[in-house]
Amino acid sequence: MLFKVFPKEELSRLYTLLAPDRIIGPLTKGRDQHGHPLYDFAVSRNFAELRLDYGQTLHSLKNFFLPYREDLCSFSFPKDGSGNWHKEVDYGAFVPLVFFGLHPCDINALNKLDKVLLEGRYPNPFYGAKRAKAFIIGHSCTPQPFCFCRSMGTDTVLRGFDLFLTPLDEVYFAEIASSRAFHLLEQLSCREPNDHEHRRYRQQITTRESLFEAQVETSDLTKILDLEFQAPVWQEWGRKCLSCGTCAQVCPTCYCYGVEEKVDMDFTRAHKEKMLYSCNLLDFASVSGGHNFRPQSHTRLKYRYYHKHRGFVEAFEESLCVGCGRCGQSCLAQITVPEVIASVRASGGNE
Repeated sequence: MLFKVFPKEELSRLYTLLAPDRIIGPLTKGRDQHGHPLYDFAVSRNFAELRLDYGQTLHSLKNFFLPYREDLCSFSFPKDGSGNWHKEVDYGAFVPLVFFGLHPCDINALNKLDKVLLEGRYPNPFYGAKRAKAFIIGHSCTPQPFCFCRSMGTDTVLRGFDLFLTPLDEVYFAEIASSRAFHLLEQLSCREPNDHEHRRYRQQITTRESLFEAQVETSDLTKILDLEFQAPVWQEWGRKCLSCGTCAQVCPTCYCYGVEEKVDMDFTRAHKEKMLYSCNLLDFASVSGGHNFRPQSHTRLKYRYYHKHRGFVEAFEESLCVGCGRCGQSCLAQITVPEVIASVRASGGNE
């Protein structure tokens, strides 16, 4: 990986160079009941509206790669009964997208989705088409009280981005991971970092690591989950869970979905629509005939945790959770991953 530094005032120049593409970045979208700003990823029209000092966005980037609703294909049938039907497929990758100012956890989330949706036996062409058009600029962050990405090993990122920026005094320390990023920086006032800037960069990383408050003990977690599969504590959390699915909607790595086929009343057109879903919803495990394999909320909640911290680890040797904390922040029942995991660990000693 190559490293460069450039003056902070040159960042707006970088934005201008990328402006012909559609730029997605963290913007202020409102304020909460305490007057604190609420951030979310949205299309940026000018550099001044970007908020690169944001703490955490309400939603992740998943919305741009896995939309809540997406037409997979459509069919048209001639009225003359000739049988010459026509099929159309639109991958929804219209223009190149530049993602400006992503935190490490969100970049790592895309890397995890890549394992499932691109590197598996059946790659997802809709996700792949959008991913291929993405140019990603990462930006270092200040850990929020609810962030536990350090526990999940996602507080730093080594791949999945084109350019990663860390502010140091009057300059940006840039990590270059693609040829396009390299050629873009050639158009700025870049230079090689000196020894002082190398030291400042390492010091900043150390300082940032000390700011994490929330933690999840992940050692032997897969074994603990197997041992406590029938632990009563799951029922306690299930009684709190509202089965609303909010956690899955804000999670950057949940990818469960359903597909509906709809046919027009005159039988001339039809289409297939994909919708993101949640394993916490009541009918997630319902099948034809009316049987529900997971009718109880605590069972659905438990299996969501097992998918994140047990099944995905077995398949890919890493957790699906990136520790961004969005699920706990959005949960109306105030259920958080650190508390759930800690209670499951403690339940073994209470028996």
